[in-house]
Amino acid sequence: MQRLILLRHAKAEKSAPSGEDFDRALAERGRADARLMGKVLADAGLTPDLALVSSAARTRQTWEEASRAFGREIETRADRRLYLAASATMRSMVEGLEGQEGTLIVVGHNPGIHQLALHLLIEGAAAPSTIARITSKFPTASAVAFEMDAAGRPTYDGVFFAADYGGGAGE
Repeated sequence: MQRLILLRHAKAEKSAPSGEDFDRALAERGRADARLMGKVLADAGLTPDLALVSSAARTRQTWEEASRAFGREIETRADRRLYLAASATMRSMVEGLEGQEGTLIVVGHNPGIHQLALHLLIEGAAAPSTIARITSKFPTASAVAFEMDAAGRPTYDGVFFAADYGGGAGE
């Protein structure tokens, strides 16, 4: 892949009727922020060719809302392994797709998605100010993009917080 985007799910309800964390749906603000982030990514020219999405309700709904902004069908794979996955699990899944062309988006959960973003920023020698910004927070509906070279090495390509574009404050 030539580009990787990591997207944290948008703001979710505090609990699900089932009582299961896996079933928590997006809050209204989360739906709005997911749509906003889809538009922000599309406007930045960051249209995915493939989406790997945690199969939890809030991540699937985040992707459903965000994906509308891209104006075309995007291959989507919901995967239970991404639910609350550690950064190493996500990295392994991403590396398994390195031979594919185009842009991959991973829609997941903290702390794993945040930790993977930090690891890739450090590995790609991003500016200290960028690393510091991501270290301090990675709120809901946040995204970070990387260009990937032929060997799978990342180069920082942008960070996007919903609050920077008029969205919710996240957490």
